[in-house]
Amino acid sequence: MKFAKALILGAVLSAGAAYAEEERTDPNAIARGELMTTIGKNIGIIGDMAGGKTAFDAAAAEGAKAALVEATGKIEATFKDQGAADPASEAKPEIWANWDDFLKKAKAAGDAAGALDVASVDTLKAGMGALGGACKDCHTTYRIMKQ
Repeated sequence: MKFAKALILGAVLSAGAAYAEEERTDPNAIARGELMTTIGKNIGIIGDMAGGKTAFDAAAAEGAKAALVEATGKIEATFKDQGAADPASEAKPEIWANWDDFLKKAKAAGDAAGALDVASVDTLKAGMGALGGACKDCHTTYRIMKQ
């Protein structure tokens, strides 16, 4: 059950940019959106392998993990400046009002990405729950869900 939730979360994350009705205009919001798109894309790669949508590819899994570790490591610097109000941004202002909590959640995502064992489909499946849970925890609190 946790695995299915993680796959659904991965699909939501990878499609996140599609929800914006308008284009982002603030450079800070653009950078945040690009970073989250990178994270979603790589969760999608791993999630598709774990879910059997694509064949397991050790090199691709390792590359996706490396990209996730790198991208989650950039969350603090990328989100540091809130920037101008941007109606297309999916970042809630609560991020900057609760900065320490946001960083704690970002660290949890980075830790989950770093802990992924990409040696096999089974080990990917085992790690998806923690990764999906960390992403969901942050997004539930700090992401505007556009429809």
